[in-house]
Amino acid sequence: MRPLRVGIVCPYSFDAPGGVQFHVRDLAEALRDAGHEVSVLAPADDDTEVPDVVTPAGRAVPVRYNGSVARLAFGPRAAARVRRWIDAGRFDVLHLHEPMTPSLSMLALWVAEGPVVATFHTSQVRSRALQVAHPLLRQSLEKISARIAVSEDARRTLVEHLGGDAVVIPNGVYVDRFAGAPGAERWRGTPEAPTVAFLGRLDEPRKGLQVLAEAAPAILAAQPGTRFLVAGKGDAGRAAAEAVLGEHGAAFEWLGGVSDADKAALLRSADLYVAPQTGGESFGIVLVEAMSAGTGVVASDLGAFRRVLDDGTAGRLFRTGDPAALAEAVVAALADPADTRARRDRATAFVRRFDWATVTDQVLAVYEMSVAATEALGEGTVRQDLLAGRSTWLLGRRPRAGLAGER
Repeated sequence: MRPLRVGIVCPYSFDAPGGVQFHVRDLAEALRDAGHEVSVLAPADDDTEVPDVVTPAGRAVPVRYNGSVARLAFGPRAAARVRRWIDAGRFDVLHLHEPMTPSLSMLALWVAEGPVVATFHTSQVRSRALQVAHPLLRQSLEKISARIAVSEDARRTLVEHLGGDAVVIPNGVYVDRFAGAPGAERWRGTPEAPTVAFLGRLDEPRKGLQVLAEAAPAILAAQPGTRFLVAGKGDAGRAAAEAVLGEHGAAFEWLGGVSDADKAALLRSADLYVAPQTGGESFGIVLVEAMSAGTGVVASDLGAFRRVLDDGTAGRLFRTGDPAALAEAVVAALADPADTRARRDRATAFVRRFDWATVTDQVLAVYEMSVAATEALGEGTVRQDLLAGRSTWLLGRRPRAGLAGER
């Protein structure tokens, strides 16, 4: 495949990066390593440190979305930055992440035409946001020449809310980076004092920190020396968990936010990684990272987690939201190291399907299909859609008279 100029749009701010931002960052790196030219547009304050591949699109505002708080950029100023970036990029293909979220990807979908690929990350049984956005974006959705869903759960959400279909391509992980990361002695456990790790935003209830806190007394009763290593930001979430823990709080070590290197070291060192999320998860990238690091995994039996853990053969599953079930699974994993080791071995083989070497090839195949389909229609690179005035009223502007006739 010839080298491509790829423009990637991330809707969520790099001021407080999460799973989608990390996915976009790593995809851009993998595409560059494969010989393609890549530019990423994402919300970020001017003083935010971002990867060199990212073009900051300015300040974002916090909005509650999908059980979380997302930092989004929208409005006339953001739309103008999207237009300038598209004009300067002369991209062969435009890759939009979460185009139904009211942020840069939605704006790019309105104002661009040409080869457009969209990736959908969200998994929800019912999404009011998608229900509201669909009528506004129905015409623009026709511009998308190829759709990707990061999991079967995300694909189901897409099909049920928007119709159509998508190819499932999972989130990627640099497996060898986690497998070869050095551990840290301060986080290593012993048979008498095993370490159990948790990573996530502490203030988001769906990440399940409260479930872990409620399970901790039963775990400590069976394994008194257990240390819980909690990485993530959120003072309110920590305070709420400590209120639940009471006298058991001494077993918890609060690490705060950690770097990528420290995250890898933590996962390489811990005896178990626990994922007690209660919902809203379309994939489970941190499970894949833990599996890559060779850490035993205990996770709630959400559909996305069940698939990542190969229906429980690559890690233990417990009933979602049930502290007693979580405690039972953790105690069983610590009490039966041979079984935990067997699941880790299965995970080590299974996780290779999520390595960026594999995932990038799948994404490039979609790009190639999108570019070929667009070229077959006599169109070329990504460019401004001069008919995009049909949506400008949402940005507080009126379309210019006669715009629909311009080309």
